[in-house]
Amino acid sequence: MAGGKETPRQKMIGMMYLVLTAMLALNVSSAILLKFQFLDESLQEVNVRTKTDNAGVVSNIQAAIAENKNPSANDKRVLTRAQEVREQTAQMVTYIQGIRQTLIEKTGGETPEGGYANPEANDIVANTMIGAANKNNGAAYELKDKLNEYAKFLKQYNPGMPDKLARDGSEDPIASNDPAQKNKDFAELNFEETPMVAALAVLSQKESEILKYEADALQKLAAEVGADIIKFEKIFAMARAESKTVAAGTKYKADMFIAASSDNIVPKMSFQGKPVKVANGMGTVEFVASASNYDADGNSKQTWKGQVTINQNGKDTTFTVTEDYVVAKPVIQVQSASVQALYFQAANDLNIQVPALGAVYDPSFSASGGSAIKGAKKGEVTIIPTATEVTINVSSGGNAIGKETFKVRPIPKPELVALVNGKPLDFKRGVPAASFRAVEIQAIADEGFKQLLPNEARYRVTKWRAYLIRNNQPIAQEEINGPSANLTSFAAKANKGDRVVMEVLDVKRLNYKGNAVDVNIEDNFTVPLN
Repeated sequence: MAGGKETPRQKMIGMMYLVLTAMLALNVSSAILLKFQFLDESLQEVNVRTKTDNAGVVSNIQAAIAENKNPSANDKRVLTRAQEVREQTAQMVTYIQGIRQTLIEKTGGETPEGGYANPEANDIVANTMIGAANKNNGAAYELKDKLNEYAKFLKQYNPGMPDKLARDGSEDPIASNDPAQKNKDFAELNFEETPMVAALAVLSQKESEILKYEADALQKLAAEVGADIIKFEKIFAMARAESKTVAAGTKYKADMFIAASSDNIVPKMSFQGKPVKVANGMGTVEFVASASNYDADGNSKQTWKGQVTINQNGKDTTFTVTEDYVVAKPVIQVQSASVQALYFQAANDLNIQVPALGAVYDPSFSASGGSAIKGAKKGEVTIIPTATEVTINVSSGGNAIGKETFKVRPIPKPELVALVNGKPLDFKRGVPAASFRAVEIQAIADEGFKQLLPNEARYRVTKWRAYLIRNNQPIAQEEINGPSANLTSFAAKANKGDRVVMEVLDVKRLNYKGNAVDVNIEDNFTVPLN
């Protein structure tokens, strides 16, 4: 590309060249082949428009000279040069179009659906454009000569014209930095191991360069006779889809067209009566989508309108833009070990996501019938219910998304288990009187609750009382703080036929914060001594 400051049109073509170069480096798949075809078609659309614009410049030069009753020799010379530029450019474009047609025909032509019979055909491209091995007799070598001859011709009318339009790898600003590409010549660099549709895109890009530099030369010539016109420096392909979201098995439909803008025309744009910031001829309309009514599928059809005003010949002309869009009701997905119901006054960890929002999802939560604690990761929240039902309100970026309601179940009571000398008690057979010594009462959490919320299922018996009973009369008693006790004193006094009654007075549960919570449970154990 030429040195010095580039025009917006040059930047656009350069960007397309970068995209094309990057795509050539990718592994070929059917999707990539289709993108090459889209890129080629877009470039061809731009080229058709540019050719029409360039022809219009020559017509303006002719009209300007015709209006002058006494045209000067310079005026006539300008017209002759403009016609010569047009003629040389037309010859180059025709030559490139001929190569395109040759590649299409050699690879089987076009299909009735508008595609190509063999869009890949790397070998046919290589044989046609590069030639047989080590012979370098392919069409790309003649193309290189013609492109560089054209560059030399046009440079006399356009000083910004580069010395070469066809460069070898060592001369190309991108390929020269790649060890695998810098030693290739022009033909190998552009057409070696290249799918047919990619080769067409390369040819379209070269055609775009030719037309771009022709346009610059014609504008300079037109300025000499006062026939220069407003030039649209930014020309780009755009598409407008009926819907951005398409379900599998349904048709995707979009209008594809060419758009243009000029630095000499600064439009004024507004949306809902408020001005829209315009940059590079384009305004961005942005708002938070919302809807109050949805159909059975969770969709709500909406419309927005905007205005674009440009000054034409001293008079403002306003165009109205109307766009339909669909607001989809976000689906809230809740992931949890226990999502059907939450546990009362326990830390229930949930992961709440809204897939439709994608990367813009910035959640916050509140709860009715409990409290909500936001987690460290996006979507994580801890719900602590204080009522029999909890409603979780979900917002994103300050905008309400929806709500989810959960039933709340009570925490299951633990099972109390008594052990003597490390072994579970057998309440039917009893315990030998002399062996009733080391006693422990454990509170065992419900297994299902423990698996779901292990940090909430930690129990401890903190107080209980033991009685040694003989003939229905207590002969000894002891109050114990904690789950374990040494009741050797009972064993020393006990006789066969006595019994021990153990009364549980207090059980605590440690919650997720490590705080002790009272457990409303009381139980008695009666152990016969033998």
